[in-house]
Amino acid sequence: MLTVHLCFAVTGGFTGGILSTNNNIVDNLMTAPALLTALELAEPESRTLADRVCREIVTAIIKGDIPPGHKISEPELARTYGISRGPLREAIRRLEGLRLVVRIPHVGARVVSLSSRELIEIYHVREAMEGMACRLAAENMSDAEIGSLRDLLDQHERSLEQTEGRSYFQKEGDLDFHYRIVQGSKNNKLKELLGGELYHLVRMYRYQFSLSSSRPVRALAEHRHIVDAIQHRDGELAEMLMRRHISAARQNIEQKLKAQTEF
Repeated sequence: MLTVHLCFAVTGGFTGGILSTNNNIVDNLMTAPALLTALELAEPESRTLADRVCREIVTAIIKGDIPPGHKISEPELARTYGISRGPLREAIRRLEGLRLVVRIPHVGARVVSLSSRELIEIYHVREAMEGMACRLAAENMSDAEIGSLRDLLDQHERSLEQTEGRSYFQKEGDLDFHYRIVQGSKNNKLKELLGGELYHLVRMYRYQFSLSSSRPVRALAEHRHIVDAIQHRDGELAEMLMRRHISAARQNIEQKLKAQTEF
């Protein structure tokens, strides 16, 4: 019996998990939820390079520096990030696993670009599921976790002030308010669904559609109201505020999409 440890290093979603297998290692690995690639079986130095570059490309995609629909050029990325083709290809495969890059037959790899309908559908799913996560967080988060969440929002406020309220960029994982709420729900299924393949797609559109509007300042204020409800252990109010918060973000996106269409 061989035990292989899975690590989803860059998602800010899942880490951990153990897969036990027999001689048919490859078949079992490829069915793992975290999409284990050859990267996990590579040399440590190569894996570290691929992890670093993958994180940097994720940030570039989230911020729109590499825009939706952009063709992925291996030579260009190799020059930009100072990495050889081997680790770069592993990083790109990992980006595909995160659903940030899609490979189109006869075209190549491109940054994902959702249709308006797909994007709005994701926000409807978020509204229901993150509302539930918020209600559970009010029941299950410790006082220390809630205090830490308040500290995180203080950090976000300082970052927001540096951009004069124009953008609200949240780093992944424990530095992401929504991620912390989902973790605080203590519900493993919600962690899987909201911390898996949807996670970075949501981060990308959440950030890009909040630029150059009053939405970032309002979003931070809404986050604080949600924490207040969680601290008072009012799960019903916390759920309602989170649903209202995500609904407002969706409406902001719909307005921007409509404006783009009219333009």
